[in-house]
Amino acid sequence: MASEYLEHKLTLLPDAPGCYLMKNAAGHIIYVGKAKNLKNRVRSYFKSSHTGKVAKMVEEVADFETIVTSTNKESFLLEITLIQKHQPYFNIKLKRGTGYPYIKITKERDPQIKITGQIKNDGADYFGPYPNVYAAEETVHFIQKVYPLRRCNGYQGRPCLYYHIGQCLGACFKDVPPSVYEAQIKRIKSFLNGNTGQIKAELTRKMNQAAASLEFERAAELRDQLHYIEVTVEKQKIISNDKTPRDVINYYFDKGWLSLQIFFIRQARLMKREKRLFPVVDSASEELTSFILQFYQRKNNILPKELLLPKGLPNKELAAILGIPVRTPQRGEKVHLLEMAEENARLSLNEKFRLLEMDKQKTTGAMTEITNALGLPTAHKIEAFDHSHIQGADPVSAMVVFVDGEPAKKLYRKYKLTTVINHADETASTKEVIRRRYSRLLKENKPLPDMIMMDGGAIQMDAVKDVLENELGLQIPVVGMVKNDKHRTADLLFGPNDEHVDLNPRSQGFYLVQRIQDEVHRFAITFHRRVHTKHSLSSRLDEIKGVGPRTRTKLLKAFGSIDKIAEASVDEIHALGINEKTAQLIKVSLQKRAAVNRGSSHD
Repeated sequence: MASEYLEHKLTLLPDAPGCYLMKNAAGHIIYVGKAKNLKNRVRSYFKSSHTGKVAKMVEEVADFETIVTSTNKESFLLEITLIQKHQPYFNIKLKRGTGYPYIKITKERDPQIKITGQIKNDGADYFGPYPNVYAAEETVHFIQKVYPLRRCNGYQGRPCLYYHIGQCLGACFKDVPPSVYEAQIKRIKSFLNGNTGQIKAELTRKMNQAAASLEFERAAELRDQLHYIEVTVEKQKIISNDKTPRDVINYYFDKGWLSLQIFFIRQARLMKREKRLFPVVDSASEELTSFILQFYQRKNNILPKELLLPKGLPNKELAAILGIPVRTPQRGEKVHLLEMAEENARLSLNEKFRLLEMDKQKTTGAMTEITNALGLPTAHKIEAFDHSHIQGADPVSAMVVFVDGEPAKKLYRKYKLTTVINHADETASTKEVIRRRYSRLLKENKPLPDMIMMDGGAIQMDAVKDVLENELGLQIPVVGMVKNDKHRTADLLFGPNDEHVDLNPRSQGFYLVQRIQDEVHRFAITFHRRVHTKHSLSSRLDEIKGVGPRTRTKLLKAFGSIDKIAEASVDEIHALGINEKTAQLIKVSLQKRAAVNRGSSHD
């Protein structure tokens, strides 16, 4: 139900197109949407019941803003700008670049053919996208053998190796007429657009000639090139009667989830398919429209010559913004392509639902098993702690968080212990980290966990309970995770007397405890190694006269390790801006230490 403040704002909404920005209590924008009628759309969030992601978003809304636009097209453009600027939590957000490989024919006096992921407005010709770099590389290698351009770095007064093997037109030692490049590029473009008949006929003729002349190695090479065409270019079923580069996008919507399928049709074949699954806030058509605009406005993305979409989308506005034809076919093979995309979207979403159900049984079911075994009410959030040190040196603690049986890595925390006198003192280490963690949560008025787990026995548990109950006045269940003599998860400790609680070793609850114990141990060990390595490297450098914090940072940043610094020459060290005398001293000191270490290792 909307607050009184929101109710007042809802009455002031305009009957106009535009964008709305939902904000949480901290003033952060959590969702951006567009509407033909702002009054109707925004009011619908607060005057109707919702489920899933919509309900979660509405619960967090404490305020909203609206921006009125003159036309519906302007609201589309403004929405994408606002999403990219604010990156709201509840919106579909896409990365800037596509990450797809393209084949590029450069625009220069002596053109080359390359693989690139960067699309520039440089007059070059781009072909793709290709499903992966390997597929693009295979195609480029084939073209370089059959239709070579320039393979070398340019004029050098003598033929390059590639010219000798027939993969360069000779820009390395002579002027190649532009007409020769133009004819070759015309053949390459024809091949990349799916016209394979001409090149197959030409290769077959050359292969037969080579065989008749007893040039069997050359004939075998031409045979392999023909085989490449058959197994890579022609192995995909032709799904279109024309060679127009087009994308086909369709969706399936159910239970608040949007499943998208994008078919990249190139060379009359399905070159690549991409699928996306999102929990959404707005209607399926609105979310799909937002996705399409973001998808095609990213960097390193070549627009197709045509975009096919299902009915119900604003094709006219999308075409005006993207600058390409956007159509909804009514009959024929294009309708079949849309139906195929929709069916694949449906199958992907159904698979997602099945996996979610299985995960729910494994995670929330595992949490229920643990709380039932301990005699506790239902729990959602567990925080687990572990310590790490080497003979008391560089003591650290680490905390991992599991919510409904899944790791919430953004909530993990690391602690360098500072108040512990005896660094191997488990009680003191535990008290410090628990005191720091939960006094801060209380001070910031943040939610507490439903359960605390300690990787250890009664000593750690008693220390936790002492701080929580006697210092902070908190009543949070504390559970110990016990390991057997093989250092593997065995059972739990719980209760006033720290009694052993057995779990079925084949149950999901046991597996969850095992995951928590392994994860917190891994996190603590990884953190400790990083701290210890940094300290040991720093201390060894600090022993050298003339090396202060700034010089030490330069050395470690440039070389990464003591061994690499020791291997570096005095000139390389001096090149970092370190005076020559100090550079010589660093070199001699580290080499001397390395020699001592080698000698002690042989004793």
